[in-house]
Amino acid sequence: MLTQRADLDPLRLYSTFDFAERRALVAAVSGGSDSLALLFLTKSWLDRIAPGTKLVAVTVDHGLRPGSAAEAEEVAKIAARHGIAHRTMTWTGAKPTTGVPAAARMARYLLLAEAARLEGTDVILTGHTADDQAETVLMRSQRGTSDDDARGLAGMAPVTLFDGTVWIVRPLLGTRRQELRDYLRGIGESWLDDPTNINQLFERPRVRAALGSAEDGRIETALDMAAQAAEERLRLGGSAAALIRVHASLPCPGLIRLDPDFAGAETSTTVYALRILLGVVGGTPHLPDAARTEALFARLGQESFCATLSRTALDARRDGIFLRREARNLPAPLAPAGNVAWDGRFRLRVRGPLGDALVAPLGSAEAKKAGIEGVNAPASLIRAAQATLPALWRGGECLGVLTAKTEPHGVSATPIAAPWALFLPGFDLSPATTIAELILAETPPAPPLRSHIGSKA
Repeated sequence: MLTQRADLDPLRLYSTFDFAERRALVAAVSGGSDSLALLFLTKSWLDRIAPGTKLVAVTVDHGLRPGSAAEAEEVAKIAARHGIAHRTMTWTGAKPTTGVPAAARMARYLLLAEAARLEGTDVILTGHTADDQAETVLMRSQRGTSDDDARGLAGMAPVTLFDGTVWIVRPLLGTRRQELRDYLRGIGESWLDDPTNINQLFERPRVRAALGSAEDGRIETALDMAAQAAEERLRLGGSAAALIRVHASLPCPGLIRLDPDFAGAETSTTVYALRILLGVVGGTPHLPDAARTEALFARLGQESFCATLSRTALDARRDGIFLRREARNLPAPLAPAGNVAWDGRFRLRVRGPLGDALVAPLGSAEAKKAGIEGVNAPASLIRAAQATLPALWRGGECLGVLTAKTEPHGVSATPIAAPWALFLPGFDLSPATTIAELILAETPPAPPLRSHIGSKA
């Protein structure tokens, strides 16, 4: 049985998490010190608390280095010595020539999520440490001081929902790497060194090298900064969610209405709420620029006007502020496939063969035929919003608008909250849930935390 230092007691490290009723947990294990320590600490915890829960070490072989396959085999041997199941997931296909770290990161999470589904679980444990958190915060702080950077200073959340279904859990965010290496030495285990981690071509290794052991307090300062930013992000998200619940409604799919008095609410929170709404309606993966949104907000309540930001058309009128997807740059017709994001706003699901049917915007001509009775919004805006909705077409004939409930020929389209479609940090769970309820999207599942979200997300 594995032993551990008292200050690395898994009962403390895992005290905020709740994995009850999970029949398995996936641990991402590269073979480095952080991930191996995670694996052994998790096993010790499960042995004491939930011995019936299966632990599976998953190694992602990106195929970017000649020795990567051998390293995955070595991790499998280490896991086997400790009676831990192991899977290797391989990144196949052509690799990009630029943006390799970002592409490899996305491939890693997609493969880990696939492994989690194969094991029947929705939890992926990763070995991100306090050192990783400090590096993340310092990298982001060096890039500027915009509002987005301020939100980013919260760093990594203890839990993050990936692709709407799988939780990435980081139990070691409060633990220094040196502590983990001392722990491994104490139990007689060594680790593999990934040369990518010291490759100065990439930003993180450069920051890591600059920090070194960082006994000058920079890491502690960065961690304090992250904790403060996380609290502010939670507060701001909760306040924005409350504003959205009070002031926003959905007259019809694709059209959001804000009460006129939305413009009179407290500025910073209201601007943040407006950024969220603009990003969701436009289907963009990031929130729109804070300064541009603030300038737009300043005009609300002062005049009637139309403006466009982040693919969203904003129409400010006396009886309300209306948001809809602008008509430009909508997706070209495509053959529908399951679990594909359409225009960043809808998730397509296919339940049967479709032949030559295509998904394309409804268009203004078909929108004019749709009924608008009982919809509390100007007719012109209803038509404009409906024209941007996904519809199923065959041979120039519209077979029907796609929604979550109507499935012409077995195809449906469920709304998604675009800025959080792939990664939903626990910090943002409150506004994301409120938005999902507003646009009739699937609400995020409860996070694997003992106390729901709160300040621990």
